[in-house]
Amino acid sequence: MWSREELDRYARHIVLPGVGGAGQARLKQSSVLVVGAGGLGSPVLLYLAAAGVGRLGVVEMDAVDLSNLQRQVLFTTAEVGRPKAEAARERLLALNPNIAVDVYPSRLSADNALELLRPYDLVVDATDNFPTRYLVNDACLILGKPLVYGAIHQFEGQVAVFNHAGGPCYRCFFPEPPAAAPNCAEAGVFGVLPGVVGSLMATEALKVLLELGEPLSGKLLVYDGLYNDFRTLKLRRREGCAGCGVNGVSTLSDLDLYCER
Repeated sequence: MWSREELDRYARHIVLPGVGGAGQARLKQSSVLVVGAGGLGSPVLLYLAAAGVGRLGVVEMDAVDLSNLQRQVLFTTAEVGRPKAEAARERLLALNPNIAVDVYPSRLSADNALELLRPYDLVVDATDNFPTRYLVNDACLILGKPLVYGAIHQFEGQVAVFNHAGGPCYRCFFPEPPAAAPNCAEAGVFGVLPGVVGSLMATEALKVLLELGEPLSGKLLVYDGLYNDFRTLKLRRREGCAGCGVNGVSTLSDLDLYCER
């Protein structure tokens, strides 16, 4: 049953061909875990909450720092020093009190990843380091969860959907982590870039949940913010992939390579 308030809130979805009342009801019954509530996680969480995804999970162990506010639009100056997970929950419920928000203020690890991911229909990787990306991918493979991936660097971003509809996984794209991770603080990031890429990630998440259109499974969308250029590259499942191959991943392990913030 829909309340009058919900009918008004989701009116533009309910009249939208391809979504309608049935699609909005599906979103209400759906659940998404977002790993990371930073630059990418901010727009992803805001748009999924606004869209009426019934249950959102937020994995984030950091506190709000003043340097975050140039791009992490989920937070305000008054929240500097607060745990991001706690601040995110308050903001999302203020935006849409009809949803549930679970927060996990801890680091995702091989010990807790399967437990945290298991209850959710879909996972969004909004992290900024390679070890967590591999861990999230492997946990999704073991659990059979689709994964929306995004990454940003300076003026460029990437978006893809992995582990979905027989498509490739993250390890098909990056078989091995790099020998050394870049220093995120020194590399810098254009403040509006996470908004563009995060919005695209939220779009892909909603498309997968609604079975709408053609998600970026088997594709990598690359965005160049300096020239406002979008390119789509084909990705294929890699034979013998350590993730989704015949003898692919069956257990989780933590990698030691971390990007310095």
